[in-house]
Amino acid sequence: MSWFDGGVNLLDRRFDADEVIQRAKHAGVDKLCIITTHPKEWESAIALYNQYPNECCYTIGVHPHNAKDVSEKDYPLLRELAQQEGCVAIGECGLDFNRNFSPQSVQRDVFEEQLKIAADVNLPVYLHERDAFSEQLSLLTRYMPNIKGGIAHCFTGSIEQVKQYLALGLYIGVTGWVCDEKRGEKLRGAVKHIPLNRLVLETDAPYLFPKTLRPRKRNNEPAFLPHIGQQLAEYLQVDTENLRISSYANTCELFSLS
Repeated sequence: MSWFDGGVNLLDRRFDADEVIQRAKHAGVDKLCIITTHPKEWESAIALYNQYPNECCYTIGVHPHNAKDVSEKDYPLLRELAQQEGCVAIGECGLDFNRNFSPQSVQRDVFEEQLKIAADVNLPVYLHERDAFSEQLSLLTRYMPNIKGGIAHCFTGSIEQVKQYLALGLYIGVTGWVCDEKRGEKLRGAVKHIPLNRLVLETDAPYLFPKTLRPRKRNNEPAFLPHIGQQLAEYLQVDTENLRISSYANTCELFSLS
């Protein structure tokens, strides 16, 4: 009963990475993808991968919140580190016009540079989007023909958005958001339109603790992925084991892992 957490913020200061990995393994989650969101995290992700090469892989990229912190020297470094062993995607990258922690024009520039690098180094993109779907879709429509696939990370959108992402060849990342009775209603409708061969389970921990899990914990963890999988299987009316197997296989396919 092995599970693959397709996205965890393992470098978050709320985590002791060693303890989180051990609890995950005890729960049957034997593989984790470490998300990076800022240049200052890149070397730490590589170090953690080198410590746990069988349990972890990682992304290299810049979250739109942090786009304002990027300098020109970061792009050659991103390109170099993205080609290191264990790096499986470019990101977390994209557009977030909800809070605009970085100016929208800067977000666009940094996102576009990462799309170009992804095409050049033949890696998929690990995508974030909030309140910027039309603009993000426009950029992806331009660049995805030259990019080796990608994932709509932590998808919370509509049926129509699922269909448009699938048309671009993307996998869809589903988190514990689906367990939220109120906020997850739209997502529970949308997930029924995701083919099992395009669905990736992830926690986005320490965020998005699944609200149907008891007792309530302060932080979400990869160890809770099986619960999310069980809940999602109920919504989809599929066997949990089939969902586990397909999600694991999809994540390996997305990241080109054997």
